[in-house]
Amino acid sequence: MAEHKIFKMAVSSVYPHYVTKTERKDRTKEEVDEIITWLTGYSNEALHEQLEKGVNFEEFFDQAPNMNPNRREVKGVICGVRVEEIEDPLMQEIRYIDKLIDELAKGKKMEKILREG
Repeated sequence: MAEHKIFKMAVSSVYPHYVTKTERKDRTKEEVDEIITWLTGYSNEALHEQLEKGVNFEEFFDQAPNMNPNRREVKGVICGVRVEEIEDPLMQEIRYIDKLIDELAKGKKMEKILREG
């Protein structure tokens, strides 16, 4: 199976797009960070260290300290594909971020995004 080119893309090259997308909808960079830290277990400081180092998505998820088990509750369509049906584990992790950022931009409450209630 061919590897997707996003796997080798620096997370820091995509991160500003997450922030821009959400800020256009009156959400914040801090909320983007909260989503990513919730998902991966990185502290806010460790997240920004990873961004500064320019790690790619593969390294980012390989080094994630504590992937949140509740991420499996993230369901729905992103990029025309149901996130819960994505077979490649790394692609699924990337799409979880995409889906959560999408939910933030659409105005969902953080408790719902973070599957707390």
